[in-house]
Amino acid sequence: MWKLIKDMTQNIRNIAIIAHVDHGKTSLVDAMLKQSHIFRANQRVGHLIMDSNELEREKGITILSKNTAIIYKDVKINIIDTPGHADFSGEVERVLNMADGCLLVIDAVDGPMLQTRFVLRHALEKKLKPIVVINKLDRPAARPEEVSHMVQDLFLELASDVDQLDFPILYTTAKGGYALAHLGDEPESMKPLFEAILNHIPPPHGDTEGGFQLLVTALNYDNHLGQIAVGRVSRGRVSTGDEVVRITRDDEATFHRVSKLFVFEGLSRNEVESVEAGEIIALVGLGQVAISDTIAAADQPEALPNIDIGEPTVQMTFGVSNSAFAGQDGRYVTSRQLRARLMAELQTNVSLRVHETDSPDVFSVSGRGELHLAILIETMRREGYEFQVSRPKAIFKVIDGRVHEPYELLGMNVAEEAIGVLTEELASRMAKMTNMHSDGQGHVLLEFKIPTRGLIGFNSFFLKSTRGDGQMNSIFTGYERMSGEVKSTRTGSLVAAEAGTAVTYGLNNAQQRGFTFIEPGTPVYEGMIVGVHSRDKDLDVNVCKTKKQTNVRSSTADIAVKLTPPIKMSLEDALDFIAEDEMIEVTPKNIRLRKSILLSDDRYKHARDRAKGR
Repeated sequence: MWKLIKDMTQNIRNIAIIAHVDHGKTSLVDAMLKQSHIFRANQRVGHLIMDSNELEREKGITILSKNTAIIYKDVKINIIDTPGHADFSGEVERVLNMADGCLLVIDAVDGPMLQTRFVLRHALEKKLKPIVVINKLDRPAARPEEVSHMVQDLFLELASDVDQLDFPILYTTAKGGYALAHLGDEPESMKPLFEAILNHIPPPHGDTEGGFQLLVTALNYDNHLGQIAVGRVSRGRVSTGDEVVRITRDDEATFHRVSKLFVFEGLSRNEVESVEAGEIIALVGLGQVAISDTIAAADQPEALPNIDIGEPTVQMTFGVSNSAFAGQDGRYVTSRQLRARLMAELQTNVSLRVHETDSPDVFSVSGRGELHLAILIETMRREGYEFQVSRPKAIFKVIDGRVHEPYELLGMNVAEEAIGVLTEELASRMAKMTNMHSDGQGHVLLEFKIPTRGLIGFNSFFLKSTRGDGQMNSIFTGYERMSGEVKSTRTGSLVAAEAGTAVTYGLNNAQQRGFTFIEPGTPVYEGMIVGVHSRDKDLDVNVCKTKKQTNVRSSTADIAVKLTPPIKMSLEDALDFIAEDEMIEVTPKNIRLRKSILLSDDRYKHARDRAKGR
């Protein structure tokens, strides 16, 4: 249990850790947790402790914001770990409401990047007190002094108050477990960072005597406790058994009784009887609460301002699978189950939008980017859902009678030899270079202004062109007038002409016309995409075709057919690959590419009718 402190408000610090993706933010939280003595001496905790989600560990990125807390010198430090990828910026926007200060983590080699600017702007708008942490001093190309000057320039550009220019800069190696107040100091531990938090981050402010008020900024779920609302107490105090009112975004009010209260301690929650303004808590007993709801004292039902979340920029459809293999793998396959799951996602995924369409089996889902939607698809797939999704597309707006589209700032860190092919490809996607900087060691930082529709499908090209030696990130900058067309560089598809099981002979014939995605023994159905054609048009192929037997022995009959290994596509690869008339069939066991119209005759008639303008 936490040590009892007379004035809890003065002995609390609430900080959010914000950064561009892969700048070491979660590793920094690891070091802080390990040196706060919350673990036993013989306890094995590993690394990336806060990335507890299976997908987070697989992809090496933080997807969901999380809460933890440590004690240093009798002061409780509530820590909010946030995602660094721009597609999950909605997570950052909502949880900053709980903080009074922030640690802005910046790579000592890369310096401030796209997401650095985004998260810092939001932090300064919310008047958070910043501490700059220049991380990864151990990297061979580290340039901490130059990066510190770049940080100061960034603050001069974004600060709206002269007080925001007064911030400390610390230098750390999170994996090495030390922080330096000044370059040249002897590395020992994270103590300089803990001291900076106590000295520069203000205690939480709030009226402890007024009626209880809390804005729900996160939700958890427990099989025994049910839904758990997480937020910071903005005013007053609350105790177990108190009657409270829940006020929704639409000003609907329902009354509830608090059954349990928790505060955060390390990686767990500790039950308490009461808490006061300034503390971050988890509260049980509210039923179906949603993010941005206000929980207030029953006798003072006053709502707090709603959380302002940016609009989505990319949309796609989620629909019930209608392929020949529908229902074979999944536990949840009906439109009712799909709708319920998507609506439940809206409760926690604040950047998501779900709308019903003219078809009861199809739903329009909008998000912050391809990765944002891909993570949702992968999560549902692992939960046992079976469905089909369309190609992502940018969301257009009509402003002053003209069509506008979302634009993004694309940043890439690549080897110098990749500049030519990337620049040529991006030019066909209507991108314009805005900045280029060389690190003098063979890598270049490129920045482009590009419409979101030009980015769709670019990720797979980027990975192939850089052979995995590069980083790519983008961030939404605003809407601009739509102009020009994005040139498609994709060739046609090899489409299965009949149902059956793929065999070596049929696949060998298909590989003479392109590259295949499947191997012998794979079940296929008519309309399933089995490969990519070497030419622009789609081609129907029979991968189930076997060699006819004859009575004459061929001199080459005993020579085995050698196939080129199939191209294995991840979900993200598939989303990048498919065309507008294609879909992805997603099941717990398989990811299949298919034509939207499965039968060849029907596709021909549809194409003929479109050509005639019907």
